[in-house]
Amino acid sequence: MAQCVQSVQELIPDSFVPCVAALCSDEAERLTRLNHLSFAELLKPFSRLTSEVHMRDPNNQLHVIKNLKIAVSNIITQPPQPGAIRKLLNDVVSGSQPAEGLVANVITAGDYDLNISATTPWFESYRETFLQSMPASDHEFLNHYLACMLVASSSEAEPVEQFSKLSQEQHRIQHNSDYSYPKWFIPNTLKYYVLLHDVSAGDEQRAESIYEEMKQKYGTQGCYLLKINSRTSNRASDEQIPDPWSQYLQKNSIQNQESYEDGPCTITSNKNSDSNLLSLDGLDNEVKVDGLPNNFRAHPLQLDSSSDPSNSIDGPDHVKFASSLHETKKANTGIIHGACLTLTDHDRIRQFIQEFTFRGLLPHIEKTIRQLNDQLISRKGLSRSLFSATKKWFSGSKVPEKGINELKNTSGLLYPPEAPELQIRKMADLCFLVQHYDLAYSCYHTAKKDFLNDQAMLYAAGALEMAAVSAFLQPGAPRPYPAHYMDTAIQTYRDICKNMVLAERCVLLSAEILKSQSKYSEAAALLIRLTSEDSDLRSALLLEQAAHCFINMKSPMVRKYAFHMILAGHRFSKAGQKKHALRCYCQAMQVYKGKGWSLAEDHINFTIGRQSYTLRQLDNAVSAFRHILINESKQSAAQQGAFLREYLYVYKNVSHLSPDGPIPQLPLPYINSSATRVFFGHDRRPADGEKQAATHVSLDQEYDSESSQQWRELEEQVVAVVNRGVIPTNFYPTQYCLNSYSDNSRFPLAVVEEPITVEVAFRNPLKVPLLLTDLSLLWKFQPKDSSGKDNEEVKELVTGEPVMIGTEVISEFLINSEESKVARLKLFPHHIGELHILGVVYNLGTIQGYMTVDGIGALPGCHTGKHSLSMSVRGRQDLEIQGPRLNNTKEEKTSIKYGPDRRLDPIITEEMPLLEVFFIHFPTGLLCGEIRKAYVEFVNVSKCPLTGLKVVSKRPEFFTFGGNTAVLTPLSPSASENCSAYKTVVTDSTSVCTALVSSASSVDFGIGIGSQPEVIPVPLPDAVLLPGASVQLPMWLRGPDEEGVHEINFLFYYESVQKQPKIRHRILRHTAVICTSRSLNVRATVCRSNSLEDEEGRGGNMLVFVDVENTNTSEAGVKEFHIVQVSSSSKHWKLQKSVNLSENKDAKLASREKGKFCFKAVRCREKEVAAQFSEKYIFADIIFGNEQIISSASPCADFFYRSLSSELKKPQAQPSVHAEKQSVEDAVRLIQKCSEVDLNIVILWKAYVVEDSKQLILEGQHHVILHTIGKEAFSCPQKQEPPEMELLKFFRPENTTVPLRPSVEQLSNLIKTSLHYPESFNHPFHQKSLCLVPVTLLLSNCSKADVDVIVDLRHKTTSPEALEIHGSFTWLGQTQYKLQLKSQEIHSLQLKACFVHTGVYNLGTPRVFAKLSDQVTVFETSQQNSMPALIIINNV
Repeated sequence: MAQCVQSVQELIPDSFVPCVAALCSDEAERLTRLNHLSFAELLKPFSRLTSEVHMRDPNNQLHVIKNLKIAVSNIITQPPQPGAIRKLLNDVVSGSQPAEGLVANVITAGDYDLNISATTPWFESYRETFLQSMPASDHEFLNHYLACMLVASSSEAEPVEQFSKLSQEQHRIQHNSDYSYPKWFIPNTLKYYVLLHDVSAGDEQRAESIYEEMKQKYGTQGCYLLKINSRTSNRASDEQIPDPWSQYLQKNSIQNQESYEDGPCTITSNKNSDSNLLSLDGLDNEVKVDGLPNNFRAHPLQLDSSSDPSNSIDGPDHVKFASSLHETKKANTGIIHGACLTLTDHDRIRQFIQEFTFRGLLPHIEKTIRQLNDQLISRKGLSRSLFSATKKWFSGSKVPEKGINELKNTSGLLYPPEAPELQIRKMADLCFLVQHYDLAYSCYHTAKKDFLNDQAMLYAAGALEMAAVSAFLQPGAPRPYPAHYMDTAIQTYRDICKNMVLAERCVLLSAEILKSQSKYSEAAALLIRLTSEDSDLRSALLLEQAAHCFINMKSPMVRKYAFHMILAGHRFSKAGQKKHALRCYCQAMQVYKGKGWSLAEDHINFTIGRQSYTLRQLDNAVSAFRHILINESKQSAAQQGAFLREYLYVYKNVSHLSPDGPIPQLPLPYINSSATRVFFGHDRRPADGEKQAATHVSLDQEYDSESSQQWRELEEQVVAVVNRGVIPTNFYPTQYCLNSYSDNSRFPLAVVEEPITVEVAFRNPLKVPLLLTDLSLLWKFQPKDSSGKDNEEVKELVTGEPVMIGTEVISEFLINSEESKVARLKLFPHHIGELHILGVVYNLGTIQGYMTVDGIGALPGCHTGKHSLSMSVRGRQDLEIQGPRLNNTKEEKTSIKYGPDRRLDPIITEEMPLLEVFFIHFPTGLLCGEIRKAYVEFVNVSKCPLTGLKVVSKRPEFFTFGGNTAVLTPLSPSASENCSAYKTVVTDSTSVCTALVSSASSVDFGIGIGSQPEVIPVPLPDAVLLPGASVQLPMWLRGPDEEGVHEINFLFYYESVQKQPKIRHRILRHTAVICTSRSLNVRATVCRSNSLEDEEGRGGNMLVFVDVENTNTSEAGVKEFHIVQVSSSSKHWKLQKSVNLSENKDAKLASREKGKFCFKAVRCREKEVAAQFSEKYIFADIIFGNEQIISSASPCADFFYRSLSSELKKPQAQPSVHAEKQSVEDAVRLIQKCSEVDLNIVILWKAYVVEDSKQLILEGQHHVILHTIGKEAFSCPQKQEPPEMELLKFFRPENTTVPLRPSVEQLSNLIKTSLHYPESFNHPFHQKSLCLVPVTLLLSNCSKADVDVIVDLRHKTTSPEALEIHGSFTWLGQTQYKLQLKSQEIHSLQLKACFVHTGVYNLGTPRVFAKLSDQVTVFETSQQNSMPALIIINNV
């Protein structure tokens, strides 16, 4: 139980005090009424004695009484009605609330820190009122009247006669059988005569003389002259006199204003002043008897006679009762009590009470105890049996004896008032009232036995109860508190006597006693036992006290405390005590909060919300309902729907109270702030027929860190080119879409008149759908005017004409149950300045009459887009985004700091140009190497001209805009038959196998030496695109060489003609997705021709072998490929003619077929070859069809140059060079150059495709770049075979560098040798035994340096196979030569071979050694003759 102001040792004596009746004449009542008090109320603050009192017990021992208090009350002749008592108790509890600024106790129990009010004043008030308002009953005498004060005024005509009348009235009330109420202790009640004298108005001498007369008549012990009203009431304002009455009168207004006569009415001398009073006490129906006052006829707890016959407090009169009572209370608060009394009067009243108690009451009690004791002693002298027999004979008025079973169900016997058993109870009660607990206990104990023997259960229970209390209160505690007595009494009262009021008194006393002994567990059990359905208020208070018992235990039981607090709150709520209910739930919430008991938490929050709403604590209600909705609720959908409706209803009421207040924050739906994305710019236009808009950036694209890095690199590349190879320090990559992955540390830049789209991620945690209406962004804007001043404007929605920011409103946005959904909200800035997007504002509501099918909300009327809202409230939610955690400095690493995230704070800048790009006839699928012509349309949709348009791509070999000059670029696709994308010329059939030569410079095609090939300027007609203008340009595409899906990124870069300080440039992105399928695979090799002279008589011819394989598996509907032309492109070489023997002009390859071509290549003429470092290439075309494709024009040359540049970009392994090895390096380099060739082959083809029963002709080209003689080159990159796994080898690196040696292939190409001899030689061996054959050895220096050559003819073939097959011969004459060959010189040696008989001989035996003239090292050049030089010697 909670702590109390009084200890139990003070509480019990104060609850059971001697009762004294007061009977006043009307005149006396009038005197006290001048102070707005009745006589009984006048005495109330002074009813406790200030000094100890002494009396003698029956054994003549002196007994000390401390702090004795007496209760004086007006005589009431009707018992109080239970309904009225209930009403009074209800008012007492509701009137007592915890103090506002009260500091609660903090109790720490385990993990819990609970704020709990240590005291419960409402319970104490209830207990006090309950004990005081208990009606007197026959089985006990504690609250029976012991004495009666008869009060008359000195101003009456005949005061003594008035006293006689009052005395007769008292006698009539006590002894007349018409009055069963009030109860009197003993027949000869003490009468005490009080003469009231009004000092300010009355005649003092007259009063004194009357008092003398009284003393003569009643004795000095039996009367008193009380002087009051020493000052007139109109002087009340001059001097402040304390008001000791207010605390008694306001505590329970009905109880203490017994006859309701201190109403707001003015007191007149009219005796019938009752007519002005409230009609609550039923006085209207009374009749005056003998001119005596009738104010004792009705009890103050009498209900209004017009009230509901069932005395139900919940009837309509209950409201009237409460409201009128409330008015009375209100009236009372302004009234000053005791206005005519001075402090001297206070002392006189105090003295009067002392005199009355000392001289009147206590001697009377002492005498009564002695009389009763004498009776008991005489009774004990008789034998029990005789006494029992006498009792049976003389007990005519008793009910007949009952069987024991019947007795159990009734309260047993009823004794007459003079029954001997009751006398012992009377004595016990008297002793108890005067605190003689030893004697009281022994009397109660004796009485208890008698009553139990007689089966008088009600009497027995009363005796047990008081015996237990007496035992506890005995000084020195001779015996322990007999709790079992109390338990038996409670059980008897409750179960047998069916008297809950008495049972409740037992529980209240016993629990208090147990608490004082720290037996909290027993006290709690006792309190809980008495909770029942018949009284919600009692149950609530007892449950609350039980909860306090649990928390005050040695080891506090926190959860039991909380559970019983909830039960108490529920019962308070049923009893109409809303404030107490709310308080209980709030205290219990501390325990359940955050412990994962979500359903319990929901229940508590819901109740707190409801109670707060009822008490008009709307903010608390909103906050409680908010908690239910924002926690991950485990409730059913129907329950959640109910919670939501309740919340909306409460919220609506709150907003009605303050319509002009700030927009409140709403808890639903959840917003994932960090997932907010911001997009600057217009939405992408959809594809329009053949027109396809650039993909650019949109909110529909997923973020990909890899691609965003690629776009950044592309932008850096183009910015570097524009700024002469340097990226400016203040460069930041353009970000059109900001999200949680982007760098949001800077304020983003938005352009005026271009929309800003904010994507907000909503999530509905409930199982009921939410409907948001009128959803828009909430923002703050600081416009910047031309003078640079800021003027802030904060708006939710702008409606005025000079709109700074246009706001888009989504009229309906439905989020189904447990759904996550994004809303895209737009703002249209019309002015420059700083914009801050604060959050979203919307009406939150739910849908009426939705039903769920299989957990999916089946929403009626969804298809119309109109949902019927049941109820909605307007509110907002803020978008607060936490920036990234900082982790750079040591301080940041050791603490938790977050950087800013400014994606919602864009700066609106001046107008900029805006480019839109459309692709026309842009393919989605190509064959590898296929050339297709498309068109690109550039549109400036802004009001500013744009310039400096460039495009950058990582795959420049994929597209071209054509050459720099109009000559090189074909006009339109219809330039030839078949609508070829190439520039073609019709040829005659004579020049079939010879090459047609043209030349072109790579500079013409935008591929310079130093520039970046990826950055390509777009050839706009005037280099400027005016506002609203559009330009269409041709664009040739070539399918990438690898098959598969290719994503090709284009980044268009452009600037404004007027330079803007904040935005230097703008970009537009496009990602083209091309699917390529296999077409041709081309391989080529080049080798030296053995013929040393060509038509011009110059050496250095080469043979080019080209293998073409059709790798297409007809997946694209390709029937066959025709090779229509093979072109070469080189600075030094050109194809001369085709040496294919076949007469078939068309080279066709069906699926999986291969073909081989052989071409002769010659060096270009000197005049054709320009300077060493010029970028001029010679193009030679060999045509297989009847149409020449001019390979030096667009698009053939473009793609050739692009593939060449991408080939050159591949990293070449460069060996490290040491200074001392420099000469050797140079030698090796020269030797290597001999085997290098820069010949590039372009194969142009057509493919015949059948699609939808129509034949299409596709065309394309493949490139093979030949670097080295004898090394095979491919048109498409070869897949590398993964190497087999090998064991790791550990070795120590050697410092010795291996001297570089040229490879065998490179050496064999340094000197080209050729033997000229007759194929067969006829010799008559029978005429001449030796056959001599002349042989010419041609030596050709392939390098650009002088070469020393040693030719050794003595060599014989060493391999035995050669000997066997070819036989042996010998060279005659000089067998070793040393020569020096100048650069590219051809030298011939005349040799003689000697044969001795016929046969086939291999002449390829000479060994040729060569070294560069300025080098020491000699290298052997091996013969490159793959075929043996065979000669046939015939005998003739």
